[in-house]
Amino acid sequence: MDLVRFVLAVVPTLGVVLGAAVSGAPQSGQMPRIGYLPSAGTSASVQPTLEAVRQGLAELGYVDGRNVIIEARWAEGRVERLPELAAELVGLNVDIIVTLGGVATRAAKNATSTVPIVFAVVIDPVAGGLVPDRQRPGGNLTGFTSFDPQEMRPHLEILKEAIPGLARVAFLGDAGVPGSTEASRAWDERQAQAAGLHSQTLRVRGPSPDLEGAFEAARRAQAQAILVLEMPATIEHRRRIAELAIRDRLPTLFVGSYGDSGGLIAYGTSRGETGRQLAAYVDKILKGTKPGALPVERLTRYELILNLETARSIGLAIPSALVKRADRVIQ
Repeated sequence: MDLVRFVLAVVPTLGVVLGAAVSGAPQSGQMPRIGYLPSAGTSASVQPTLEAVRQGLAELGYVDGRNVIIEARWAEGRVERLPELAAELVGLNVDIIVTLGGVATRAAKNATSTVPIVFAVVIDPVAGGLVPDRQRPGGNLTGFTSFDPQEMRPHLEILKEAIPGLARVAFLGDAGVPGSTEASRAWDERQAQAAGLHSQTLRVRGPSPDLEGAFEAARRAQAQAILVLEMPATIEHRRRIAELAIRDRLPTLFVGSYGDSGGLIAYGTSRGETGRQLAAYVDKILKGTKPGALPVERLTRYELILNLETARSIGLAIPSALVKRADRVIQ
């Protein structure tokens, strides 16, 4: 074969290989491997969002173990392990990494600049330095944001409607998430003031958070309700938080669709929609679309879940108008 014929034969093949490397599309004949890395969760616990992603993929023809492999990794309540787990997924040569939460997404971003990353449960990916622009993210990251200019205002308004005369609310979050305590307190105060409420800042740290201490602080400050932020430690220990709140007869609102917590109210982006949207972006990338060409979209479907059993346990009557608006009512 002369030089010209050799070049003509080899260059198209190189183009296919390089295109696959940039886009994340697996080479022909390989079963796609999808990494899954949430900021919170354990391998032993029920993972409804992972199941929602599996269901979304199945609707598009991808069945875990049959024509796609999902490699899930869990920090087991230790957010400091996320960089190690992200590097492990990259070492497995996964085609895409699906992340949940800003901490896991940051760890994945630091672990690779080539493997496509599709994220969700991220408040503001531009302000957080994950992507430079929502419409044109570029690079290897894209996904879905729950960013809302009003932030916690709708959640607090729901609490006010559920609890007549509400004046003081405690914000329970995770001290292990990067950010100073002072900044957290200022953020809590802004959210509460916008809703005409006084605030208290409570932060715990995993993997064994001092929840008893947090609730003792809430009692001393005479908090009338607790707004549980969607962070690793609070997600992981949501059921214990709900138990302590019922013990202390404190109404709770969990940010996110965590109806399984046992808390009074859960309000946040739909887990089903999140799973379907993540699966749709995974499908596009596996078919050759570059992640940087997919805009970061805002999830707009929210779910309101009310637990009337918990309401009875704490002696609270939920207004019928709020019950009628609920997407799901737990009796």
